[in-house]
Amino acid sequence: MDWVVLVFSGVMESVWAIALDKSEGFAHVLPTVVFIAALALSMLGLGYAAKTLPIGVAYAVWTGIGVVATATFSMATGAEPASTIKVLLLLGLVGCIAGLHIISS
Repeated sequence: MDWVVLVFSGVMESVWAIALDKSEGFAHVLPTVVFIAALALSMLGLGYAAKTLPIGVAYAVWTGIGVVATATFSMATGAEPASTIKVLLLLGLVGCIAGLHIISS
């Protein structure tokens, strides 16, 4: 259950990051509300998962999910250009985080 909550909170990190961008400095109400709600869910989920998971691994997984999901969404929607090197670097990031988990077990 802790891993499910951690993955969900990592996705919420991506949601709040995208909503923060869409709020344009908190000038738009709906993205600002989404930002606040997703930020709260993300932090609560990380806090819950960190009760039983090693904090280094939990934080790396949480931020990694947020980075990969945010970058993937941005490239998929055309908000930022996609490139082979970006995809390879994101895959490398996932590999490093998985390696951290493996050596921590």
